[in-house]
Amino acid sequence: MLKTVAGIYQDGKIEFNEIPESIRNQTQVLITFLDPENINPTKIRELIEHLETVAGIQQGFDELNSGKSRPLTDFIQEMQHKYDISS
Repeated sequence: MLKTVAGIYQDGKIEFNEIPESIRNQTQVLITFLDPENINPTKIRELIEHLETVAGIQQGFDELNSGKSRPLTDFIQEMQHKYDISS
């Protein structure tokens, strides 16, 4: 799992802007310090979106490898039935 949360480093402590949800105690973290003179909010948002995409793809692979998948034909039939779509 990959979760990005903004915060501020002050007096030797990091204060989060928001409390991360679904995070267990003693979860490993990586801290990246940003140069305040070179912060580009658009680039930061793009990086976060990229990391979230990579995490989503990894989750999909994990589910596939653990057998939590089903044939595409079953999914198509279910959607056709659910939304009354003729084949």
